[in-house]
Amino acid sequence: MIAPVTRRWLIAVVVLSLPLAGSAQRGPQFSQDEMKRWLTYLASDELEGRQVFTEGLGLAATYIADRLKESGVAPAGDNGTYFQTVKVLGMRTRSASKVTVTVGGQSRTFVDGQGVTFPRNQGAKQTVSGRLEFVGYGHTFAPLKHDDYAGRDMKGRVALYVGTLAPGMTTAHNRVTTARSRLATEMGAVGAVGQTPIPTGRGRGAGPAAGTAAAAPAPAANPQAVDFQTAQGVDSPVAPQITAGEEFFEFVLAGSGHSYADLRALAAKQQPLPRVDLKDASITFVVDANYDVVQTRLTRNVVARVEGTDARLRSSYVVLGAHYDHVGYQQFAGTAAATAVAIASCAGQTRPTPRPGDLINNGADDDGSGTVALMAIAKAFANGARPKRSLLFVWHTGEEAGLFGSRYMAANPAVPLDQMAAQLNIDMIGRNRCDDPAEANTVYVVGSDRISSELHNLNEDANASLRAPLTLNYELNDPSDLESIYTRSDHYSYASRGVPIVFYHTGLHRDYHFVTDEVDKIEFAKLARIAELVHATATRVGNLDRPPVRDNAGPRVGKGQTGKID
Repeated sequence: MIAPVTRRWLIAVVVLSLPLAGSAQRGPQFSQDEMKRWLTYLASDELEGRQVFTEGLGLAATYIADRLKESGVAPAGDNGTYFQTVKVLGMRTRSASKVTVTVGGQSRTFVDGQGVTFPRNQGAKQTVSGRLEFVGYGHTFAPLKHDDYAGRDMKGRVALYVGTLAPGMTTAHNRVTTARSRLATEMGAVGAVGQTPIPTGRGRGAGPAAGTAAAAPAPAANPQAVDFQTAQGVDSPVAPQITAGEEFFEFVLAGSGHSYADLRALAAKQQPLPRVDLKDASITFVVDANYDVVQTRLTRNVVARVEGTDARLRSSYVVLGAHYDHVGYQQFAGTAAATAVAIASCAGQTRPTPRPGDLINNGADDDGSGTVALMAIAKAFANGARPKRSLLFVWHTGEEAGLFGSRYMAANPAVPLDQMAAQLNIDMIGRNRCDDPAEANTVYVVGSDRISSELHNLNEDANASLRAPLTLNYELNDPSDLESIYTRSDHYSYASRGVPIVFYHTGLHRDYHFVTDEVDKIEFAKLARIAELVHATATRVGNLDRPPVRDNAGPRVGKGQTGKID
């Protein structure tokens, strides 16, 4: 979470060419029949679930490009095509990284794999130093009023935490737990150290702590084995995030008046942890990893452009995106294990029974719905009123495999990042959350307030201007959202580089990532209305005489908050 700042001001601009909030927007009406026809092909068994690096995804890319060409939407990919080649590199890590800890004038050095564990992707070589700050469990969790960072200034410090689940948390909160290292850096820390868990029935552990670094794998029998895959390279520095074992913690806590054994015992019982003053304890990370490319795999983003009308503003862009890949084949068909899987966000619901022998995850909602909505929006702009700014449309590849396409685009942008006024992302907008009819008018808006409060308000105004405004729900924007939706789709690749974003989503359901996510369950009337909202917001951003103000105020904490930001 970006540290919040006071929101006492917001630059408001009234663009005369736009309708006022509250007036009816007479924008394009999107053809449900056309989107259904497109989706029927994209989510068909012929495309075999559109998994990255497969023929089915290639067929989907070609289909999208052909429809764009028919609609008069210009290509914006490599060499005048609709495609941007995305290189996904399989890397093998050779690590000489280490940390030196100084406590009370005494220093000890721990080498990667010997008392501390660095992630396999450590980023560029660098040296990072900071004072160690014990932050308990390392959580900020509003529903339980638990905040380990309350009253702490983490700027320039390194967060040190133990345990996994804070008091009152359950395994349903695991996604929050795995975000602790990212939370530490968002709170201003220059690095994070978590506890290496101790396996049941054993002494000292060697695995990674949830929420920090992945453990170093055992030496591979195959020297060409892949440690990790990346679509954005390894030449950028990242905040060090490691796990550490018993000797490290005992040394750090020496002289603090608290023993590691006592803290670990309290954490194992999810008891409140004491405030621990580490006095002058400091740490220096020496990140020293070399990487060998042992595999290169190619996939493609689909990229198109509609030029803006204003000679001065057309070199800046509103970027609109969706991902067109999905997860391919299910590895089982109709087994008890498949049908018994419960969806955490849909209490009491279980998987539906699939057709006998059905193995294909068709991904009609995820993200076939966003894919066809984006196709319709691109067509509407190419054949109707265009804003002053240009529009860049990106159908991202490999979102399901780790945001490959959006990370590659953010690292190798088709237009410079500083010319992106905002990015609007569409992922799963064709259903009601948990298939609840009461959600028929609801769209979940995520991230709109985090980087630009003005962008948030523009989206609110765009919605108010529609013939039939939607209910904008911000529950999933809360940092304590159990599904951590904000970090899980392509907008996050842009947001992490400072581009203001809005993410449109209609919630998970029991067909999520299952073979029963099929076209006959899509609510096309709702899909069309959300496309109208995205089109209206893109128009408003596109007609501003300068990009939306980036005030970096962070999310409004607390589920259910609605409306504009004053």
